[in-house]
Amino acid sequence: MARYVFLSLEWIAAAKALQADAGEEPATVTLQMNLVVEEVPFGEGTLDAHLDTTSGALDIDLGHLERADVRVLLDYETAKRVLVDQDAEAAMSAFMAGKVRVEGDMTKLLTYQATPPNERQQALADAVREITA
Repeated sequence: MARYVFLSLEWIAAAKALQADAGEEPATVTLQMNLVVEEVPFGEGTLDAHLDTTSGALDIDLGHLERADVRVLLDYETAKRVLVDQDAEAAMSAFMAGKVRVEGDMTKLLTYQATPPNERQQALADAVREITA
């Protein structure tokens, strides 16, 4: 199986293909989050991306949403540990250390993080983890 650098154009395309194969279902908790990822090991060092769960799946793409619930600024390694590895402890530790900065509806972000994925969402997350270098 091919593996791609997290948040690269190839990774995003592969993740979107996995999501399309998984299908859509209503989301239990919806969140639209803009991300500013710093210390990216490719490109110009900073990457604007977004996360959108309104389709029922975790959709990550480049650019910002016009109306996001929250904006999160974090470094590349933390983003990978939180979004790909689903490491909640890494998120909390980074937040407490000031490596994650949040602007907007923190309650909605915390509700999203506290909601466990269903079987389909977990299977998709596992498949995304497998394609991530």
